[in-house]
Amino acid sequence: MENNSVQSPAPACPPHRMDGLVLRTPAAVWDAIRGDHPMAPRHRLGETLVVHGLSEPSDIERALTLQRQGQPRPLGQIMLTEGMVVEDDLKIALAAMAGMPVVDCLAVPPQDDAVLLVPQGTAERARVLPLLREGSTLVVAMEDPWHRPTLDELRFLSNLHIEAVMALPGTLAQAQANAYEAVQGRVRALHENTDVHELAAELAVELGPNHNDTAKEVITESSSTLVRLVNTMIEDAIKRNASDIHIEASSPHSKVLIRFRVDGALTVYLELPSEYRPALVARLKIMSDLDISERRKPQDGKIDFSRFGDAKVELRIVTVPTTHGVENVVLRLLSGGKPLPIEQIGLSERNLTSLRKVIAKPYGLVLVCGPTGCGKTTSLHSVLRELNQGDRKIWTAEDPIEISQQGLCQVQVNARIGWTFAAAMRTFLRADPDVIMIGEMRDSETANIAIEASLTGHLVFSTLHTNSAAESIARLLEIGLDPFNFSDSLLAVLAQRLVRRVCPSCGITAEATQTDLDVMLYEYLHSARDTSDSSREALLSSWRKQYGDAQGRIHLRHRGPGCPTCNQRGYKGRMGIHELLVSDDAIRLHIRQRSSALEILETSLKGGMRTLRQDGIDKVLQGHTDVKEVLAASNN
Repeated sequence: MENNSVQSPAPACPPHRMDGLVLRTPAAVWDAIRGDHPMAPRHRLGETLVVHGLSEPSDIERALTLQRQGQPRPLGQIMLTEGMVVEDDLKIALAAMAGMPVVDCLAVPPQDDAVLLVPQGTAERARVLPLLREGSTLVVAMEDPWHRPTLDELRFLSNLHIEAVMALPGTLAQAQANAYEAVQGRVRALHENTDVHELAAELAVELGPNHNDTAKEVITESSSTLVRLVNTMIEDAIKRNASDIHIEASSPHSKVLIRFRVDGALTVYLELPSEYRPALVARLKIMSDLDISERRKPQDGKIDFSRFGDAKVELRIVTVPTTHGVENVVLRLLSGGKPLPIEQIGLSERNLTSLRKVIAKPYGLVLVCGPTGCGKTTSLHSVLRELNQGDRKIWTAEDPIEISQQGLCQVQVNARIGWTFAAAMRTFLRADPDVIMIGEMRDSETANIAIEASLTGHLVFSTLHTNSAAESIARLLEIGLDPFNFSDSLLAVLAQRLVRRVCPSCGITAEATQTDLDVMLYEYLHSARDTSDSSREALLSSWRKQYGDAQGRIHLRHRGPGCPTCNQRGYKGRMGIHELLVSDDAIRLHIRQRSSALEILETSLKGGMRTLRQDGIDKVLQGHTDVKEVLAASNN
């Protein structure tokens, strides 16, 4: 990016005032920092105020008299109290006496590469404005240039040496607004005309020619272009709705491959030369406060990206040492988004009605099961959103907290200090809860406490990593739950998966062939343990009536060739497919008898439950996804 400068209005102060104290050009600022600028002589405060026309000699004499007659007070405080000097003028004079340059922020145009190093939110909160950048030095104008925590934060953000100057009072806020508005406009224009590969090329150019024997000296985690690349990578992942960022290399000399997981599938985002890998990994470790010197052990941490960019996103980072001493990194984006309405998580009308009846009960246990990344937390928070009407106390224990809701008391567990799910449950039971959500039933202790809570008048929600609703019941019995208490507490088990939606822009709609219908009929009925010819004919007839046109022809929507809307993938977004097992007398009897998962499944199917595959095929017929996605995501 060209180092354009922000155009500014005329200086805020008249040029005849404080000419020896206020700097109004970049050259003057650099001269003052290097000690070359002819700064005003180091007078005492009274002399400084008089020399620069900020006060009258008679006022100084009167202030000195008051100082001698009364309690010892600083001269400046006396003059300010007596109205002999304006507060802003006093600040400027005191800064000059301390050798601190005072800069008119509206007169000195900030450099783009300096402004980009500090996010706008951080600059506004800390009341700072990055002005100039040269080599490893960043000049920052501040309201309070002696505030050590702010200086430390800026040093961490930029990985540069910070030279603080005092902002001329009254110029900082407007200069901030001007600078960030201008630079963001240029960045947007650049991104509209530049793809990510051009950014990689820019990185290579700015870092200079890299040879294997000198690369480690040239490329460091503090290189400003590398810092900008990392920030751009994360911002682009957010823009593409990626759930994970994978940074990987197979050997020390192989290229660094960066991939995004979007809608459940990994796609290549960028390739970088191997020389960039150590600095890239080190930069991510610095952002997450991990040990950059430890490369032999895995580490995990979190990145609050709002400290480095404008997006309020938290990332969970894991570093994994692999063969040949290469560290791979995975970043999971935790957007901290808002919960979806329960109608929007993909439940069929039948399942939605049944689930609403279940969660309307005052106590009991509701489980959501499925593999990692299948949307269990999203579904649970949608249910809690339905219950969060202000008349119930709702506690949640999560690891991590991915979705925030106003009105919920959300707790982050930390096993390292003994604050486990089980410990959180015990604490919640002493805190007058109505509804409890426990992030995961990882052990028998947590499961037993959850069941006890559900039997003592609380509505309890949790998740399990199991494949189906019936298997969830069998798994909990295997880890030692009392079958009688469990059968009395269980209200329902919701199993789910995520399937990709066919892109609405490039998807192709065509009449279903006989092969298409045969495959769907077989899979639907085989999943329900019913393959009779009569069932097949009845099901096909119901499909033609429900999903067919006037002539009974069924049309399916197939994956398209790809377009800009779906980034050439043919799919855009995901939706849930579900199976909802609602406990009844027959299911409770199976639990007390410790029946197998197969027996529980057969009984629940007779009671009207639809399996994951059946629900998925219904969504294929509705035109949301395709058979390939459903078969890949669901069990037989």
